[in-house]
Amino acid sequence: MPVSRNNLRGLATSVPFSRHLEAFLEMLAAERGVARLTLGAYRNDLVDLAGYLARRGMVLEQVPAAALHDYMAGMATRDLAPRTQARRLSALRQFFRFLVTDGLRAGDPTAGLDTPRLGRPLPKILDEAEVQRLIATAEGWPGDEGVRLRCLLEMLYATGLRVSELVTLPLAAAQRDPRFLLVRGKGGKERVVPLSVPARERITAYLACRPSFLPAGRPLRWLFPSRGKEGHLTRQRCGQLLKELALAAGLDPARLSPHVLRHAFASHLLDHGADLRSVQQMLGHADIATTQIYTHVQSERLRRLVETAHPLARRK
Repeated sequence: MPVSRNNLRGLATSVPFSRHLEAFLEMLAAERGVARLTLGAYRNDLVDLAGYLARRGMVLEQVPAAALHDYMAGMATRDLAPRTQARRLSALRQFFRFLVTDGLRAGDPTAGLDTPRLGRPLPKILDEAEVQRLIATAEGWPGDEGVRLRCLLEMLYATGLRVSELVTLPLAAAQRDPRFLLVRGKGGKERVVPLSVPARERITAYLACRPSFLPAGRPLRWLFPSRGKEGHLTRQRCGQLLKELALAAGLDPARLSPHVLRHAFASHLLDHGADLRSVQQMLGHADIATTQIYTHVQSERLRRLVETAHPLARRK
């Protein structure tokens, strides 16, 4: 993703432009293939630091270690989540190591910073009955919007795709072998995801009404086109549609998002005997340790089952 002077200045007008920050972001995109969303988050993190320093008369590239310690300490008082703090620290470390490698600094000021302690929150999960209720409710959704909604729902639950992967699927992805999807995930890595028979049927039904969603004079590249400036359905709109569906199904909308359906996909596969390595491959996790969170979900479910169903647990 191209990074320009206007991009950086547009984020914080009080922050002086940094050509080294621009060069760092370009390196992440070009050499490491960092995903667009991650790149945007890193840019925001570093611009936030640059603004903090500018208000104190300091320059990003020349910041002393003590100022970084103060900045990180201040994040705790701003009630930023530990994971947000950890991501910001990662952005800082990578940026200053980039400066050291390029000979722009003599030392790394982040070397003495401690990584925030992260808990291990279990992902939000819908049980199988709740997913079936969503599917049944979607059956009654009217018109072409209903056909598209059923397709989105089935594809998210049947494939475990990230919502960003789903909305940016090219039309060609649904026109190859109907048994599989070729998905381009984080860092541009491709993986093959099998499609269930219901998902294939939903795609076929959706393709028949897809022309009604085509914007006039816009290219036909995306599987889920939109009249918005991006040319495809946005992540935000997909999330809104699911929350509307949850409300109609009698579920708490706060419990449903595209990512929750991804969690349900993985958890329900493991419940029915899938092996962890296969689930890892379908989710596109680089490290199997990321996938292992779902084994903790199973363990927590079993613990609750014992506490509620075992005769000794019910004794007073």
